[in-house]
Amino acid sequence: MHIRQVQLTTRSIDETARFYTRLGCEVTIDRETASVTVGSTRLVFRALEEMTGAHHLAFTIPTGTFAAAKAWVGTVATLLGSADVDEFEGPPGWNSRSVYFEGPDEQLLELIERRDLGPGPGAVAPDVAPGLVSVSEVGIAVPDVLGAVELLRRHGLEPYADAPAAEFAPVGDVDGLLILVSPGRMWFPTLDRTPSTAPVVLDIGLGSTVELAPAVLLR
Repeated sequence: MHIRQVQLTTRSIDETARFYTRLGCEVTIDRETASVTVGSTRLVFRALEEMTGAHHLAFTIPTGTFAAAKAWVGTVATLLGSADVDEFEGPPGWNSRSVYFEGPDEQLLELIERRDLGPGPGAVAPDVAPGLVSVSEVGIAVPDVLGAVELLRRHGLEPYADAPAAEFAPVGDVDGLLILVSPGRMWFPTLDRTPSTAPVVLDIGLGSTVELAPAVLLR
């Protein structure tokens, strides 16, 4: 499942644009949106000052570049975790490891090395922006996680790796995942950040439109 485009909201177009420019992404601003190129994915942010909660996005990095990518992102953003732990192995069956960091407008962002995708182009210098392959996770708050899983199954999308649970269920594959969560569940690894319920539109080439929650659309 390849995530081609994600339309999201932000409280500040300018802050979002500045951050993604520091992250090494191509950013285009017009009067109403900021468009960000992350590898093969396009993010489109629209202003919504009254939005609540935090968006979660994960960016795949080439396998073999984790240490350098972590060192680099720590120079442009605040890493999340604790003084003792700031990198995390993925859940059983994921064969991945991640580093989380503070994005603009309370976004909870993640660099993830997915070892099942095979080796990347080789090591990169720690002072060079990592090559971001794509947006490979989008967090989505839904009122009924298991109901959303069944709806997506009817459209050919299956749970990933582990059995879905009532508050958390990844759906998709190693290339792209929808991270379905209940609205009150905190985003890992924080203890104070809940998912946004603002509008989200994802283009994954589904061929039809699926509404997972009000103003949350999958195409």
